[in-house]
Amino acid sequence: MKKSLIAIAVIGLSAISGLAIGQAGGLDQLLEQVRRAAQTEGQVNQQREQEFRNQRDRQRQLLAQARAQLAAEERRSDELKNEFDNNERALADLETVLQERMGNLGEMFGVVRQVAGDARGQFENSIISAQIPGRSPFLRELQERKALPNISELRRLWFEIQREITEQGKVVEFTADILDSNGELQRGRTIERIGVFNAVSGGKFLQWQEPEGTQTDGRLYEQKRQPAARFLSQVENFENAGAGSVVPMAVDFSRGAILRLVVETKTWGERVEEDGGPVGFVIVGLGIVGLLLAFFRAIVLAIKGMKMKSQLKSDTPDPGNPLGRVMQVYTDNPDADVETLELKLDEAILRETGPMEAGLSLLKVMYVVAPLLGLLGTVVGMIGTFQAITLFGTGDPKMMAGGISQALVTTVLGLVVAIPLTLIHSILAARARRMIHILEEQAAGIVAMMAER
Repeated sequence: MKKSLIAIAVIGLSAISGLAIGQAGGLDQLLEQVRRAAQTEGQVNQQREQEFRNQRDRQRQLLAQARAQLAAEERRSDELKNEFDNNERALADLETVLQERMGNLGEMFGVVRQVAGDARGQFENSIISAQIPGRSPFLRELQERKALPNISELRRLWFEIQREITEQGKVVEFTADILDSNGELQRGRTIERIGVFNAVSGGKFLQWQEPEGTQTDGRLYEQKRQPAARFLSQVENFENAGAGSVVPMAVDFSRGAILRLVVETKTWGERVEEDGGPVGFVIVGLGIVGLLLAFFRAIVLAIKGMKMKSQLKSDTPDPGNPLGRVMQVYTDNPDADVETLELKLDEAILRETGPMEAGLSLLKVMYVVAPLLGLLGTVVGMIGTFQAITLFGTGDPKMMAGGISQALVTTVLGLVVAIPLTLIHSILAARARRMIHILEEQAAGIVAMMAER
């Protein structure tokens, strides 16, 4: 207010000083302007003071309302807290009553979950799931359920278990998708199922692949390697048999475990190639050479033996066989004395003995060397085993398996080569001695005949 008066005074003085120069009539006009300005300024100030009072009253009213609302909320908070406490106590009482009323139902719920889990593991490992898919999701949901199962779910659980038991004793033909030996999906293949033990299709055994990850059901697949031909022929006969027929069939009672071991077992060729090493190949080569030599010597002795039998039936010497050449010595020397003839016959027998026994000494060396080579392979394999133990310790048996396998395979190969060669050598040597004995017997008869004369 004071500032306004001072401003008006300044304006007035300025106007007076200006009017002093001007005309006297302008003072009244200036006075009127000053009066109006002062009146306007007063109205503005009164209006501002009134607005301030109104704003102050409004703020007081809002503060009162906020305090009233705060008090109401605090009362409501106390009421909600009391209600919450009452609900907690009521809930605890209800849970106690629920536990008391559940009684055996709680135990039944645990049993149902356990049975569902066991059945799920059984069904996922069963080839029946290839024929009846979609059982695992229901059992998984029932196993993980937090609430009690209803009557329909219990009935379905019982039904699925009973159906599994019933299907285990059936031989069924159905169609399903399988993975062939190349990993390609074959749809709608005809499959023969023998209980839960075997599944065959297209003359081959099938294996069951358990579900993995998000996969709900497993799948049948065809292994690249199959069992021996005699088992595959049984599969073919089984698939071609009519209803009611009885045919022999190999059954894997371990539900695929034995079949996997059978097809994963190495053949002798694979063992020699992978485990025998260089020593194994040498032993096999030695055995092949020995068998070829024995076969050749057996043929030679057989031919000579047949010719000698024919010569025994004839008195005319035939130079095409050993006995004929020995008898020809007597024919060529009819006038020789007994001592001379005996020496000539001994010389002829010695000439025939060498060809008859040819190769038998080498065959003997082979069957003696074969087990020694097997022993060499055993030593080499054990050296590799001890090196693996030195580097990796004994914690992982697979690291030592290579050396042990080589040791055993070479030993077996050495014995497998030595035993037949030993028997064959004995047979051929006995036959050669028998033929030489015939020559000596005939020569002795000739000498005796000459002595009688």
